[in-house]
Amino acid sequence: MGGVSAVKISRLRQATPVAGARIIGFGAYQPSTVVTSEETAKRFGRTGEWVRGRTGIVSLRKASESETVQQMAVAAGRQALDNAGVQASRIGLVIVASCSAERRAPDVASEVAHGIGARTAGAFDLNAACAGFCYALTVAADAVRNGSAEYVLVVGTERMTAWVDPADLGTSIIFGDGAGAAVVGPSPQPGIGPVVWGSDGQGADLIRIPDFARRMHMEGQAVFRWATSEVHPIALAACERAGVTPGDLAAIVPHQANLRIIHAMAKKIGAPEAIVAQDVVRSGNTSAASIPLALQRLIEAKAVDKDSLALLVGFGAGLSYAAQVVTLP
Repeated sequence: MGGVSAVKISRLRQATPVAGARIIGFGAYQPSTVVTSEETAKRFGRTGEWVRGRTGIVSLRKASESETVQQMAVAAGRQALDNAGVQASRIGLVIVASCSAERRAPDVASEVAHGIGARTAGAFDLNAACAGFCYALTVAADAVRNGSAEYVLVVGTERMTAWVDPADLGTSIIFGDGAGAAVVGPSPQPGIGPVVWGSDGQGADLIRIPDFARRMHMEGQAVFRWATSEVHPIALAACERAGVTPGDLAAIVPHQANLRIIHAMAKKIGAPEAIVAQDVVRSGNTSAASIPLALQRLIEAKAVDKDSLALLVGFGAGLSYAAQVVTLP
């Protein structure tokens, strides 16, 4: 035990306050099983066209029994470390954003830290549902800036298909599985802008998993109205706090809830030159994993330039929301 304590103390001394923090690498993992809109629609006597017209979803990914929340997070985290060029031993903190963990304890993050080889890192889970990645990214940036950790691994990981009722049209045609990760590290200039976050607890019951239940319930129309009317001012406020205008953005990356919500939000934000992430078409709604998965997709496709600006907008159960402008790796 003495050796572990010495390592932790040594790391603490090395991590000193810095001027800024930024994302330096992304990673992603998606199950190999693809479920098409035709397949989900068939259970309800509908067509794939009917599903696509209401959600924009062409397909989603479904995890196997072996593809756990932890396993997917470790895979995404390892890829993020590789892309960032950072060794696991330099990770001082692991934050896992998830609302679909199978158990209350132990936390997913401690297993992920061990799985990637960051075996003395601090670790904790964060549940802000679909806004979770943005929340975790903010905490990570603060930890790097104040010297609590040299590098932080943030992972959004979800196995949502385990929590939806296959007989529920409103959820089973939407939710999918996967994990996305980001490494946050020191930077001479701020690369993760000030967050605008909050919650509207009056609508907390609109998306819920009742105590001791195994099935999600969602009031889809009410959530749609809230997301399309209340969230875009938060996104614009995040731009203002970061000192940028929508015209400065290279990308808008909202939570991948529904293509109609994404289009409505992007139109109200008003950044015609920015690419709008639409990973929901191929991945479905992956809750806390959706924003990092969408970002990794844009980077892999070379759809955005290094050091360009992206607006992240998370929103979901709670009703929790968060938005910030980030510099892309």
